[in-house]
Amino acid sequence: MTMQNSGSSMFVLATLLATTAFIEAAAQSDYPAKTVRIVAPFPPGGSVDTVSRLIAARLSESYGQTFVVDNRGGASGNIGSEIAANAPADGYTLLVNTLPLVTNQFLYSRVPYDVLRDFAPVSLLTGTPAVLAVHPSLPVKNVRELIELTKSRAGKLDYGTAGVGTNSHIAGELLNYLAKTNISAVHFKGGGPATIASVSGEIGINFNTLPDSLSYVRSGRMRAIGVSSAKRAPSLPDVPAIAETVPGYEFTTWQGILAPRNTPRAIVNSLAERIKKSLAAPENIKRFSDAGLDIVASTPEEFAAHLKTEVEKWGKVIKERKMKAE
Repeated sequence: MTMQNSGSSMFVLATLLATTAFIEAAAQSDYPAKTVRIVAPFPPGGSVDTVSRLIAARLSESYGQTFVVDNRGGASGNIGSEIAANAPADGYTLLVNTLPLVTNQFLYSRVPYDVLRDFAPVSLLTGTPAVLAVHPSLPVKNVRELIELTKSRAGKLDYGTAGVGTNSHIAGELLNYLAKTNISAVHFKGGGPATIASVSGEIGINFNTLPDSLSYVRSGRMRAIGVSSAKRAPSLPDVPAIAETVPGYEFTTWQGILAPRNTPRAIVNSLAERIKKSLAAPENIKRFSDAGLDIVASTPEEFAAHLKTEVEKWGKVIKERKMKAE
C-alpha cells in the first residue's frame, strides 16, 4: 500500500470514528425525546412488576420524560423478552427481567432470544433473598426437620412456584439438588396464585421473595424456616440461612434492566448513570428498602459479567435436576 493510500485510509477511518462519536453524543443529548416503554414480562403483582414500576418512576423523575411499564406475561417471561429483543435499538424499549431470562434456554427446546447476544445489559437493579416458608399445618420448624420429613413422606411433599423456570422453581430445585431431597414442584400462573395456594394450605411449602413473604410470616399464616441468602436477613434475624443446614446453598432473586442489542452505547451509559445516581438518593433507598429490595445499581459491564456467571451456575443445576418446561 502506498503512503498516499495509507493516508487516505487513515483519514476515512478517522472520519468514521468521529461521525460515530458525534451520532452517539447526539443520541445521548436528545434522549429521551418521547415516552420510553419498559417491558415487564410477567403479570402485575410480582417482583419484576414491582421493580419495573419503581424504576420507571425514578427514570421519569430523572429525565423529565415518561417511562411506562408494559406487562407482557407468558411462557415464563419468553413472550415479553422476545418483544424487547426484537424492538428497535433506539433506547425507547427496555426490559426488566430476572432469572428466567437466563434459565429458559435450558428449560425450553427453543427460546426466541439469546440472553448474552441479543441484549445490551444496562444495570443490575436490585437483589433480595427468597424465604423458605411452610404452612403452619406442616410439622416442621426448621430446614433439618423438613429434610427429614421428605424421607418419611417420599414423593408426598410439594412446593408452589410462579411457573417453570421462575425464581421460586429454581430456588426449590437448588434445595433438592444440594440436600438430595425430592420435593415436587407445582407450577402456577404467577407468584400471586402460588402464594395464595401456600397460605391456604393447598401447597405445604413455598419459596417466595422476602418482600412478598414478610406479611404472611409476621401474621403467622406462614412459618419461615430459612432464607436463601448466604447470611441471615436483617428483617428476619431469627430465621436461619438455609446454608446453615445445607452448605453451599445460596440463591438471590435479582432484577435487571436491559436494552436491545446495538442500542447506542451513549444511551446505555446514560441510563446506567441516571439509575445509579437516582437510586443513591436517601428517599429512593427507603422506597426500595420498604419494598424489601436491596439496591445494586451496577454498571453495564458488571451486569454483563453477572449474566455470564448465572448462565454457568444455573445451567448446571437445571441439567443435573433434568428440569424441562412442558
